[in-house]
Amino acid sequence: MSRNGSSVQIYSEPGVGTTITILLPASEAEIVADDTARTARPPGRGQTVLVAEDEPALREVTTRILRRGGYAVLSAADGVAALEVASGHDGPVHLLLTDVVMPGMLGRVLAERLLRLRPDTRVLFMSGYAQPVLTSNGILDPGVHLLEKPFTGADLLNAVAEQLSVSSMTQAPSAEA
Repeated sequence: MSRNGSSVQIYSEPGVGTTITILLPASEAEIVADDTARTARPPGRGQTVLVAEDEPALREVTTRILRRGGYAVLSAADGVAALEVASGHDGPVHLLLTDVVMPGMLGRVLAERLLRLRPDTRVLFMSGYAQPVLTSNGILDPGVHLLEKPFTGADLLNAVAEQLSVSSMTQAPSAEA
């Protein structure tokens, strides 16, 4: 981490790809909207989002954005911790927002296991290189919803709101697929 709070991290896995994460400090400056910006969905109404992300800085930023957007947030550094957090949470977990590639347990396996415990939970995957893990013949499997990294705060809030407003429940694809 530099003096100004920025950092660069490189993660590479053979056969999957390389991710370079560059984090810059947030600004408190007022955001000036432009005419090309997408219309933001209504803010959250306290729905609980479980964030599973192995990169600490991205997990913290994602959590902060979601809380500011009106969501209650539970967070975990990996799939095992996410399952423990969900098991210990008394209320509903409305949405699992999980990284696709994490050490120890892929997001797809986490989603499958969480849905066995909490079948009403919706799932939103996030990744910068998910195609080999979530696709069949280069096409996202049915029922899989993906937020591609890097994303903006508005992209995140819109994807979460959209996933929570879907009328049919999301099912994670089988890990065998």
